[in-house]
Amino acid sequence: MAEIAEGGGGGHGKGGKKRAKKQSTRVDMTPMVDLAFLLLTFFVLTSTFSKPKSMELSMPAPPEKEIDQPEVKNGVTFLLTKDDRIFYYAGQFYAPGNEKGAPPTQLQETNFSSEGLHALLLEKNKWAVDEIKGLEAKNVNKTLPDSTFKRLAMEATADTRAITVLIKTDDQATYKNAIDMLDELKICNVGKRVLGVEMMATEYALLQEKIK
Repeated sequence: MAEIAEGGGGGHGKGGKKRAKKQSTRVDMTPMVDLAFLLLTFFVLTSTFSKPKSMELSMPAPPEKEIDQPEVKNGVTFLLTKDDRIFYYAGQFYAPGNEKGAPPTQLQETNFSSEGLHALLLEKNKWAVDEIKGLEAKNVNKTLPDSTFKRLAMEATADTRAITVLIKTDDQATYKNAIDMLDELKICNVGKRVLGVEMMATEYALLQEKIK
């Protein structure tokens, strides 16, 4: 609280005139400090801190029995497993001794580096990547409106000449790897992507042979 303290006695000045007593003001800051702490406590208790962002994924119910998966044209299947390892194969999966007499599928391995998964997706999805780059050039030169650019870019990723990516995980894969895979697909303009497909028993057996 503010207090008024008297200071300096009266006395006589020159000419025998009596001078007025000087007064000094001292402000007590203790109540202000208390108020500041009360306000700080109020804001801390009532503030909402940023919540971690998450991605909701709706997984289909597992089938009662294994069924033959339809053939995916121009498709690449990625199998995610422990230790951040990624295996993949292109086209349809063929088990040894299949009815069609096709050579058995061989898994290849890559990683999450720019020279691995990123370069692989750019190579496999080259048609869509080049198509979107051409549209971006026209958009930058103002010869293609933004709305038209977005529509044509989406149509390019959905074209039959663009790849379709299937992501399958075993029980040792992590959610982080699945999210990293989705991020990389977005960067590489892969529009047709499927997550949560059940891994076939033949795929799982071949994968286990690779990670031994």
